[in-house]
Amino acid sequence: MLEVIAIYLGQALIAIGVFCDLIAAIGLLRFPNFYLRLHAATVGTIGGAFVPLIGAALLAIGSTYLGAYRWFIAGGALVTAIIVLILAPAGSHALARAAHRSRAAVVEPKVVDYLEEDEVSKSG
Repeated sequence: MLEVIAIYLGQALIAIGVFCDLIAAIGLLRFPNFYLRLHAATVGTIGGAFVPLIGAALLAIGSTYLGAYRWFIAGGALVTAIIVLILAPAGSHALARAAHRSRAAVVEPKVVDYLEEDEVSKSG
């Protein structure tokens, strides 16, 4: 009974991941500037990689035909999901900060830029 629940929950999480990847791909095509596209890419990474990896782990746990190997597959998927969860936000933050500091991605009209205000107050 628990195996069936794990399989259905794993399939649902993989379907959610497909939806997140689709939304992220549309966002990458439609958003106007670098920062919004970076946001869409991060949604695709977290929703489209982390959530399906958890689903794959649940599918592996629920699959009795894999035998003892199901625990290795589930463990590998969980470790990979945790690594993605930790590194994806850090990577997107590093990209956004580098783009802002190099002035490679200028957004106009600019409403508020706290980083620029800090730089002006430190130099002045």
